[in-house]
Parts: sequence; C-alpha cells; structure tokens
Amino acid sequence: MAQVSRPPLRIFHLIKSLGRGGAEMLLTDAPAVSDPHSFQYGFGYFLPHKRALVAELEEKFGHVMCFPASSGLGMLAQASKLARHLRAWRADVLHCHLPLAGVVGRLAGRLAKVPVVYTEHNVLERYHPATRTAARLTWPLQRRVIAVSADVKASIVRRFGERVPVQVILNGVSLERFSRNEADGAALRERWGIQPDAFVVGTVAVFRKQKRLDVWLEVAKRVAERDPKARFLLVGDGPLRAEVETKVRALGLGAQVILPGLEPQVVPYLAAMDAYLMSSDFEGVPIALLEAMAMQLPPVVTRAGGIPEVVEHTVSGLLHERGDAVGLAASLLQLLEAGPEARRAMGHRARERIASGFSTVRMTRELEEVYRRAAQG
Repeated sequence: MAQVSRPPLRIFHLIKSLGRGGAEMLLTDAPAVSDPHSFQYGFGYFLPHKRALVAELEEKFGHVMCFPASSGLGMLAQASKLARHLRAWRADVLHCHLPLAGVVGRLAGRLAKVPVVYTEHNVLERYHPATRTAARLTWPLQRRVIAVSADVKASIVRRFGERVPVQVILNGVSLERFSRNEADGAALRERWGIQPDAFVVGTVAVFRKQKRLDVWLEVAKRVAERDPKARFLLVGDGPLRAEVETKVRALGLGAQVILPGLEPQVVPYLAAMDAYLMSSDFEGVPIALLEAMAMQLPPVVTRAGGIPEVVEHTVSGLLHERGDAVGLAASLLQLLEAGPEARRAMGHRARERIASGFSTVRMTRELEEVYRRAAQG
C-alpha cells in the first residue's frame, strides 16, 4: 500500500522588526536547514523602516508580510489584520518572538484559531511593567513557550508560573557560515590600516544601554595603555552611537577604536579579531557571542544572563562579573601576553563548544518537534 504523504506544516514567524538584531538573525538560519517537504515558513513584522533582512528572507522563503506600525498601540491595532492573514496563508502554527509581537500574536492566534508558540529571548524583569502586564494577560493564549536559556526560563517561572509549558531550546548558529578564514581577516585589517601583528579586540553589538559600551571602552583604554598598537573594532550602530563617539574622544582612543557602523557581513570583521569582548549587563543567549566563538575567537565576557551557560571559564573563554572593567582588561592582557598559539587553542575550544551544543541544526530539530506538538493540539 502506497504511503500517503502529508502536506508540510506551515509556520508563520512574527517579530517586531527585521533589522539585524540577534533574534532576527535566527530567522534567516534555522528555517534554512529545515526539511522543505515537512515545513514551510512565512514571516511577519511591524516596523517598516527596519527591514534589512526582508530581501534575504524573500529570496530564501518567498513570503514576508509587513503589518505597518510605529508604536505598541499601533501593533495591537494590527491584530485582526494579522488574524485574517494567518487564515488566508493557512498557517498551522504562529511562532512569535519578543514581548510586543508575542502579545499581538497571541491575540491574533486566538482570533484565527491558530496555535501559538512564543520564544522569550530575555529575562522578563528587564521589560517595562506595562509590557509585562500585557504579556501576563495574554499568556494563556499560547500552546508552548520556549526560553533561550535556563536563566530566561527561571525568570518566566518566577513571574508567570508554568501554566503554559516552558522548555529551554538554546540558540544556535551556522558552523558553515561562521568559519574562520585568515585571508578575509588580513584583508579587513589592511582595509582599516591595522598592522598584521596588532592585537585586535572586537565586538558586534547594537549600541544600547544593556551592552554597557561605556565599560567596553574603559576596558579598551586599559589595554591600550599597556599596548598602544592594540586596536578595537566596535561593529554596529544604535541609539547610543553619539554617546559612544563622545566616550571614545574623552578617553583619547580616536586612533585605537574603529567604528565601522552597521555591517551586513560581519564574518570578515570577526576573522580580523584576536579576542571577543562583551561587557553586557543583561542578555539571553547572545547570537553575536555564538558567532564569535564559532569563528574561533576566545571570548572575554561578563556573567550576564545565559552567557555562563555557553562559556566555560578558562576552557572556552574567560568570565567576569558585570561592570568589572579591571578584570575584563586583565583577561585581555593575559591573552595578549599568552601569544597567538594560546589564543588559537582557546578559540578552537570555543568553536568545539558551539559545535557540541549550539548549532543551528540542533536548534532547528528541537523547534520542529515543538511545531509538531503545537499543531497536534
């Protein structure tokens, strides 16, 4: 008897914007390694001016829809339109990301009678009280919640309990896309006038308060005082751009700190670095950190959010308390003095750590099982 093939499950992702943030970048990678005979994907977003990933998603998957809004209330007003779109697109599961999109998606899912899955990318305590209240009121309108780390799950349980099942699915990155190429790094150094033997520390970040780039620059100042040839690549942009530029000038780091701006392709920048520095006060499981470790960069980072679940202290990186500029600088100087071979050895262990527990393939297979269960009811 011939086996009857089942139609693919249709998964619609909903997120506030499609700029190049960490949660947004996950949408480009995970569906790409999914079985197209078993799953099909569509995407929706609200902020029309943040659409850097739209062309890439359209090329890979075809269906991207904007529900234009410029505020939280504007997003809520799009719930009925979103519900109509879910019915027309014949969505089997709506997967929401980040708090406001989650609130709107849960309402739309109830209207459209489409099961909702929600991924929480950060601890709830960091959100505005009004956002948490809206989340609490709509929380029961979903089948399952995914937390990107044990720290995030604990925050959900503290605030909302476990009336909706919560499971941890750790973020993942593509080991193929984030693979170190020394020639790319050398070309990037030449482009920015960085000497081949200079010690280069870098990060990729949205310039927001949580990233504590003031601390990052204090660390850079301490390292530069010991090694004037060192250079610091601060890749990204955001609301605190002017404050960052002012701080660079105040610390006298104009010759050492390079601010390339928002770069669609970060791999050459990561290939040019010798160490990766993060000074965040809070995080979920930062995608940029996973990408850097996949690129064999030894990370020097704070114990923020889910970072200690990724970095094994002294094995695949070096951990410090939040705000500890002195300790972060000391670890970077330790890596500088240890030499290239020691840095490469820690970088190799960092990539092994990503390969063993934080790959896109592993993350996608776990998500696919969640979709199947949600669709079955």
